[in-house]
Amino acid sequence: MNHRTGIFAAAYALMRAAADHADHWGQSDFDAQCKGATDDAPVEYKHEDGTTVTVGTVGGRRACLHHVLQYSATQGLVLVAGTRVLGIRLHPAAVAAALVVSGATHYAADRRVPQGLLQRLAKATGKERFYKLSDFGMNGAYCLDQSWHHSWETLAAAVASINADVRHPG
Repeated sequence: MNHRTGIFAAAYALMRAAADHADHWGQSDFDAQCKGATDDAPVEYKHEDGTTVTVGTVGGRRACLHHVLQYSATQGLVLVAGTRVLGIRLHPAAVAAALVVSGATHYAADRRVPQGLLQRLAKATGKERFYKLSDFGMNGAYCLDQSWHHSWETLAAAVASINADVRHPG
């Protein structure tokens, strides 16, 4: 395995682990519930203190942006810290570009409105029934969402690997 292959593999593993954490443990309940809200399909969110708020398009965009910023920051921190520990030197512009690829595509999928990007893509590729599946302990929309994120993170890891180098001890 050459240095470039190893750097890509490390970047992907770090970005994927960070994304999984950020998408599930790191995401606030409010962001998770409200990021797809629109004026045509508002979300009634009940806070832990019992107060309820109606979230429309503006609030949905804010919730999605907040989630994506938290998601991208987590990926960036893990990518930079992890590669430093591994002795890999990434080019800052490549890291920034990788985070833009990952963050922008994450926002596009998570906004889900109107009839979200992934739902339209599922319909166009004959996967609409799978997208709508929510039986047998399975949720097709979630599976396709995660597959979308994994695919773009692969590209982002390749971008992060551009002009990277391995630091040699000594």
